[in-house]
Amino acid sequence: MDKIDPYKHKEKYLKWRSRFDEEISDISPTNRELFNKYLLDMESGLNVSTFHKRGSRSYLRLNTIRTRILYLIRMFEFKLNLMNITKINEEQIHAHFLAMRNGGIRKKNGKTFNSVKDFVQDFKAFWHWWQRVNKKKGIEILDITVDLDTSGEKPKWVYLTEEEVRKLIDNAIYDYKALILFLFDSGVRAPTELINIRVSDFYNDYKELQIRNETSKTFGRRIKLMLCPDVIKKYVSSKNLKKEDYIFDICPSVTNKYFKRLALKVLGDGVSPAGEKYLNLTMYDLRHCSCCYWLPRYKSESALKYRFGWKESDKIHYYSELLGMSDTISQEDLLVDLTKTELEQKYQKSEKEKEIMQETLKAMGIQVAKIMERTIKLEQEAKHE
Repeated sequence: MDKIDPYKHKEKYLKWRSRFDEEISDISPTNRELFNKYLLDMESGLNVSTFHKRGSRSYLRLNTIRTRILYLIRMFEFKLNLMNITKINEEQIHAHFLAMRNGGIRKKNGKTFNSVKDFVQDFKAFWHWWQRVNKKKGIEILDITVDLDTSGEKPKWVYLTEEEVRKLIDNAIYDYKALILFLFDSGVRAPTELINIRVSDFYNDYKELQIRNETSKTFGRRIKLMLCPDVIKKYVSSKNLKKEDYIFDICPSVTNKYFKRLALKVLGDGVSPAGEKYLNLTMYDLRHCSCCYWLPRYKSESALKYRFGWKESDKIHYYSELLGMSDTISQEDLLVDLTKTELEQKYQKSEKEKEIMQETLKAMGIQVAKIMERTIKLEQEAKHE
């Protein structure tokens, strides 16, 4: 079953690859050869990191590589006159990324870079590939990326309370009412997982959803829907959707534009607690909001990670930032614990008293036996006299 690619990553990459010589004609022959070798290895899954999955890299990843690495090659040639990217040294690479962070190097439009850490991580990946390639030849290459700064600020996003989500639903046109509630309930990745969901992926009268492995960024999973089953059921019926139909056949860019207009109308142009203005609401923000909603309701961290398709626990804080959380301990909880302690103490006291009573009865029994024995003996002596 084919996976829908909402951003057409495959189409974009293959189109660019078909014009490869033309696209990179402005860089040196040595860098051209290195760059092509790196891409070929990533396409086929050769010399990849042991910390990541085996096999070829996704078209999304390939597009990212060719954009960022090609940018760095051009910058190194222009600013450092490096016609071989592998000849760069530790001081040069550190100075370059520092300049990108402090505004010394800017985008073509004059703006500063917001995601320098992504460029750093991609260069580290390229350099480690170069190390692995040479290691197979018995050549050791120094890792000049060890001390590179990979930190960066998390992008701002729109945080919504359950009440604010309800307001959006109440004011949305019919087709979007079901979508907003579904995204908030399920927390699926939008649009990648969302637009690949078919009617046949729902089970138990729309109370459970199967996110297929081939459509997920991480792993397939079957989750329970607690807020939207009735709405989704009516939506499917009203649209006369068949089992193999995609339930939300949407255009991501059009949908996000509608979300922004709706949020501005309903919530205004203020700034949400997560730092982003309400009028910049996107489908993906509802995944963050869903995490905030479900975090205090799940008893198990592993269960929450399963629902959202996460392998690492740090994703929980990344997505929620603990917004909407509060200290839920109450006096009643404390009384329950105290009462439990008192009961335990009373039980232990009762058990101790029981042991003492048993020991007393045992001692009394011994004394009675001795008295009886003495009485019988005296009676026998009296008869003989």
